[in-house]
Amino acid sequence: MTERDLCQDTALPNPGWGPLSALPGNPLMWVLILSEMLVFAAFFGLFAWLRAAEREVFDASQQFLDPVAGGLNTLVLLTSGLFAALAVQAIDRGETRRCRQWLGGAFALGVVFCVVKVVEYADKLGQGLMPETNTFFTFYYLLTGFHFAHVLFGLGLIALVAWKISHDNVETAAAFWHMVDLIWILLYPILYLLR
Repeated sequence: MTERDLCQDTALPNPGWGPLSALPGNPLMWVLILSEMLVFAAFFGLFAWLRAAEREVFDASQQFLDPVAGGLNTLVLLTSGLFAALAVQAIDRGETRRCRQWLGGAFALGVVFCVVKVVEYADKLGQGLMPETNTFFTFYYLLTGFHFAHVLFGLGLIALVAWKISHDNVETAAAFWHMVDLIWILLYPILYLLR
């Protein structure tokens, strides 16, 4: 046995990312996703606490939101998430062109989400409903604005991945995009529907 063989046999194995190594895509994206989920969870907890303290203000303010627009955006994002999942399936089969088409569909629906949200913001601001109007609208703009920033980041990620396509990149972008879906699925009923 040579010295080189001995060094290779006694070398410590690469610990990798532990449980994150088994997840699809880049493990660093999962660290980001988990940290962002914790931030949103903290916001949701604070929102629930303040809602309990100002129930009448929250219920009255919620009447100004359009559940149809929020529902439309829910449908749009869920469909976009489906397209992202289909992009992953396409890249699994080696269908690069088809993968790019699904990513393009996911991107287009993400843009539709942004347009609906901007129209909704313009309507609220036109009614004089500003972040400083009351606690509900402070949280409405904070939560939906923070989510909107994640949508914009996700759109940039999808565009980058469609350009620099690889299996790992597509899985990484899809994982982030599914987090964006999940956050909206929680935001929609909390802000628009729960009384």
